[in-house]
Amino acid sequence: MHVMMREVRLMQVSLIIAFSMVLAGSEIIDFSESDANEENEFESEALTFAEADEAGQDEAVGRDNTGGDDGGRINFGLFTGGTAMLLSIFTGSLVFEVMKVALLGAIVTPFLSTMISVRDDLLTRGRILGYLEGNAGIHFSALRDALGLANGVTAYHLQILESKGEVLSWRNGKLRRYAVSGLSSEDIARIRNPISGTRLAILQVLSESGLVGATGKNIRIKLKISRQLLSHHMRELRINDLIEPAEEKKRPRWRISGKGIAALANSLEFSQSQ
Repeated sequence: MHVMMREVRLMQVSLIIAFSMVLAGSEIIDFSESDANEENEFESEALTFAEADEAGQDEAVGRDNTGGDDGGRINFGLFTGGTAMLLSIFTGSLVFEVMKVALLGAIVTPFLSTMISVRDDLLTRGRILGYLEGNAGIHFSALRDALGLANGVTAYHLQILESKGEVLSWRNGKLRRYAVSGLSSEDIARIRNPISGTRLAILQVLSESGLVGATGKNIRIKLKISRQLLSHHMRELRINDLIEPAEEKKRPRWRISGKGIAALANSLEFSQSQ
């Protein structure tokens, strides 16, 4: 139920590790040894052979006891690894909404918790709950834009509502979707797997057609629906990557995708359990 909370904590741990690696690796390397060696070389001309031998032995011992080169490599490795980890986190947050929500929850929300008044908290959370009741399954960005909220504010309030058990969330590909927690198990299953009716029938037809697929005309004949209605549902299935063209033509045959097969299996399993 608190999936987002776990992802936020995991993101916080990852950030702490990355920043610790960067800080540990950015420590200033002491170059005093190399400076001392240069001075010794300059002064060695005035030393006797015996003194030079003794100085050489001391220098050899100093090299054996000093890990300057290894330390430099260790510092550089830590710095590089930490920097790469941070870049991966921030790049991933630009591509995947799931990572963006977790990153906002890990960084922004702790600061907002002390800045937002209790009254504003209640009003904003009430707006979020009200919108989720009428738009169950909406994803983070759409909810944020619909209510005109900032990224950090949206993530903060959703995190609080989920921690209180008033909101539930789940991953849907690159997105994170939300709904109020008072829904029945049937409603939750329907929201998480919205394939039903005509779209479900289209997926069944394409599943039976295999890799060869079927033309729009074949589907219309089997389902006995109009061209306009089929076009509408095919477009929605295509947008959600549930179907794909089986050939490169202007009017290709269509086949069910891997994601569509999973959605069809979930729909059939749910209907059989009723």
